[in-house]
Amino acid sequence: MQIQRVLIANRGEIALRVLRACRELGIEVVAAFTKADRELRHLDLADDAVCIGETSYLDPAAMVAAASSRGCDAIHPGYGLLSENPAFAQMVRDAGLVFIGPSAETMTLMGDKRAARDKVESLGLEVIPGIAAAGSDVEAWANDAGFPMLVKAAHGGGGRGMRLVTRVESLASAIEAARSESAASFGSDEVYLERYLDRSRHVEVQVFGDGRGHAVHFGTRDCSVQRSYQKLIEEAPAPAIASEALDALAARCVEVAAALSYSGAGTFEFLYADDRFFFIEMNTRLQVEHPVTEMVTGHDLVQLQLRVAAGGALPRQEEILFTGHAIECRVNAESTTEGGETRPSPGRITELVLPGGPGVRVDSHLYAGYTVPHQYDSLIAKIVAFGRDRAAARAVMERALVETVIRGVETNRERLIAVVRSREFAEADPAAIDYQQMALR
Repeated sequence: MQIQRVLIANRGEIALRVLRACRELGIEVVAAFTKADRELRHLDLADDAVCIGETSYLDPAAMVAAASSRGCDAIHPGYGLLSENPAFAQMVRDAGLVFIGPSAETMTLMGDKRAARDKVESLGLEVIPGIAAAGSDVEAWANDAGFPMLVKAAHGGGGRGMRLVTRVESLASAIEAARSESAASFGSDEVYLERYLDRSRHVEVQVFGDGRGHAVHFGTRDCSVQRSYQKLIEEAPAPAIASEALDALAARCVEVAAALSYSGAGTFEFLYADDRFFFIEMNTRLQVEHPVTEMVTGHDLVQLQLRVAAGGALPRQEEILFTGHAIECRVNAESTTEGGETRPSPGRITELVLPGGPGVRVDSHLYAGYTVPHQYDSLIAKIVAFGRDRAAARAVMERALVETVIRGVETNRERLIAVVRSREFAEADPAAIDYQQMALR
């Protein structure tokens, strides 16, 4: 089949990113937007635009109605928002449209973190010891497994519904707090306990499947520099780990994706500790950090999503070659209080100078005069640096961050510069980086 007209069911930089991929494939674009988002750049570039309400992008029926009313034959969900909502994926397909992503059944399975753990363990991946946070045996299990522990939402992610527990006396209150936050964020209060691995690294594998039992991988990424479980700096490939170990991990992920008859882009996420990879979750969508993978492979992952959704073939594994190193920094519109609390910093962009030169890519929807709204995520730009090796990529990134000028809102640019310049980052020891404290040096 051929996809001719796509509704982009998202906003900000990812909506612009998807539009660009569609343009290069000759696909028409309809932009869904809210009244709070009338200033988004991709609205002027789209073939058509449709308002879906005041502020929310979370109404599946409104998105499907918008696509149908504008003659679309497919919907791209981007990341976040509705991208991992299996009911939305099924609703799209029931309406006779193409959902650019995996099946609703696969999304349901992998969206339940406990069920996903059981499934991938049966297929050969190692998981962190854990237990459902319900029943009278929870405290006994936690004491036996040993603290610290993480209480985690069974549905959802992004650091919400997650609590670190260091002693048994705090366990009950942490479970209750995680349940409350999970219910508010994801519509489910189901949580589970997982052994906390101190000083572990966050490593992930990018896979693609064709939905017919064939899959390939596009290498690894490291996403260890985080704040409150929110990723801030990502790089590809994962540094300071033996390439043979990474290759073996990627190959196992391909086997699992094939066994799931997975379709489209997906990411297996692991904690790396004591030379072992422990599965934590699978994201059944495009990742925010996908540009670093594109930089080291030369493949456009969004275009590949569109081709696979239309029934096209995947590249052969031997056709996916890896060159150099890439680093991505997420620039957020945010301020930090003296107490270390981070808050969004909405406002009008009064001056904007984005970096350029060899090895620099910027994914952003910003422009001078644009007003960053308060209703949405604070991510306003992704700065990506590429070099022949990690040291070269790090040098490019430092230069790019220094060149960046964004005025009218506060950003985390200075903190990112501090991290990139740090000894820990230079020595490829991201697990040792305390992002909140780094800027105080």
